[in-house]
Amino acid sequence: MSFSSKSALTRRRFVTSLAATGALTQTRSAHALTTGQTLLPGAIPPIAQTHYDLTVGRTAMTIAGKSLNAPCIDASVPGPILRWREGDDITLNVTNNLRVPTSIHWHGIRLPAPMDGVPGISFHGIPAGETFTYRFPVKQSGTYWYHGHSSMQEAIGLYGALVIDPIAPDPNACARDYVILLSEWSDVAPHDIVSNLKMQGDYYNFRQRSLASLFGEARQDGLGPALHDRLRWSRMNMSATDISDVTGTIYTYLMNGQAPDQSWTGLFRPGERVRLRFINASAMTFFDIRIPGLEMHVVQADGNDIEPVPVDEFRIGVAETYDVIVRPTQDRAYAIFTQSESRTGYASGTLAPRPGMRAPIPPMDPRPVRTMVDMGMGNMHDGMKMEHARKPAPAQHDDMPDVDMGDMKMDHDDMADMPDMAMKPAAPPIQRDDPGPPPINVENQNVAMMPTDRTGSPGDGLENNGRRVLNYKQLRATRPGSDPRPPTREIVLHLTGNMERYIWGFDGKKFSEAAPIVLRRNERVRFTLFNDTMMEHPIHLHGLWSELENGQGEHRPYKHTIISQPGSKLSYLVTADAPGMWAYHCHLQYHMDLGMFRTVVVL
Repeated sequence: MSFSSKSALTRRRFVTSLAATGALTQTRSAHALTTGQTLLPGAIPPIAQTHYDLTVGRTAMTIAGKSLNAPCIDASVPGPILRWREGDDITLNVTNNLRVPTSIHWHGIRLPAPMDGVPGISFHGIPAGETFTYRFPVKQSGTYWYHGHSSMQEAIGLYGALVIDPIAPDPNACARDYVILLSEWSDVAPHDIVSNLKMQGDYYNFRQRSLASLFGEARQDGLGPALHDRLRWSRMNMSATDISDVTGTIYTYLMNGQAPDQSWTGLFRPGERVRLRFINASAMTFFDIRIPGLEMHVVQADGNDIEPVPVDEFRIGVAETYDVIVRPTQDRAYAIFTQSESRTGYASGTLAPRPGMRAPIPPMDPRPVRTMVDMGMGNMHDGMKMEHARKPAPAQHDDMPDVDMGDMKMDHDDMADMPDMAMKPAAPPIQRDDPGPPPINVENQNVAMMPTDRTGSPGDGLENNGRRVLNYKQLRATRPGSDPRPPTREIVLHLTGNMERYIWGFDGKKFSEAAPIVLRRNERVRFTLFNDTMMEHPIHLHGLWSELENGQGEHRPYKHTIISQPGSKLSYLVTADAPGMWAYHCHLQYHMDLGMFRTVVVL
């Protein structure tokens, strides 16, 4: 059990109290357990279960005036919060009441490949009217989620939260414990959204720079630099305000299935520690999260414990999870404010000592504006000709992750005093699978000339905003990784795309054109990603952990989804310890469906 008996009882009493008083507004997202107990949105089931009977169907729903006949699990969106326990064997019978095939993927869960839930790769899917039984042992703990992996069903409601209790006492046990699941809701069908984006890449971007905004930029940077910047973007046929492919123009952003005006509420007593398990279950939206007036301590990333990081704000990419602990001491309400990266809308909720309280919603920050760094041009000075940006340049593959070169100036004589270094055997040579920068063609619009390490950046729109914002370099695992071996092979991949034609891929190839990535069983591999696009990409490897090389040495954080920032390079290590076929893709729903997808085969 992850929670002490005392804290678990506290939470059970809390949930019971809420149900009795009707403190919170029940919505269709509330889930009826097999025991007959109804849980409120965000409330974690009081005990872990090992057996589930889940039904995938459709239900007519209206949220914020937008109606949809949504695919759902057990008639709710989000689906029920599932609570497991590390060390248990889980059985889930999933019955498909849709007229089309469906599937459920257990995101971030280490399990046998046939149980992963990706049609065409790990199994055949669940045909209409049939039941598929997932069975696997639970070998991890933390906050995760699950979602459909068929026909964009995830984009319109087929998702839910997953909480796994650790087998050892939880070092972060709190008096209150809530899931905060973020998502979007639209009455526009996913295939129609894709059709519009194929017709016009910036179809949903209504916040382009204009003549009026030029005056503001001129006041800030000077007229000459402002005009020069506009001309540079014009020559590239790119838009510096192309932040998100799909925006609040058609999306309502949800917190635990509730629109901002419903204000999902979690209660606390002043002075209590409250754990909030943030899950980004959206299809296309990055969120920037803060709770004005409260410091957040980030204690877990993608289900794995990290050394606590105190922050005022953090960005959560699509498919990531972050656990934070807050300690409100005042007898007042606090807003949980999660604005979209595009600043076209937000999801929000409330932490309050009593039901019915609301906190002021802060204004949204200014929209981010992409720069030449996002185009992979580093700190290119103005004198450089932009046409060079279209020419592939040699990639900087000789970097040494996890090694700070700044203090390594020394004479050879100094090394004589370092016997330990002399005793270390030379690292084995590393094999590089690097096809080089892809050509510029209809499937690849750009090659990053000077990609930079952006793991120390919180992301576009969050730098120098006066708040402490989390970045990847701050993620430090609480214990060393289980595999200390250095990699013997490096696989270099470029994230590519054509914004105008809305085509996405790896190395300039769509999924249908690319061969699988083959790993040998127990091979230690480094994946190096070069992002040649001006968009963030949350890269998700199924079935295997990705150990981000962020300068934390053997305390590299384990993640299942890693955000590749525009114009950046990063690397992570993978131990191929799970045989089978695994999906590997960008978790932006439409990027994945339009080609940024590969198969990884562990032999």
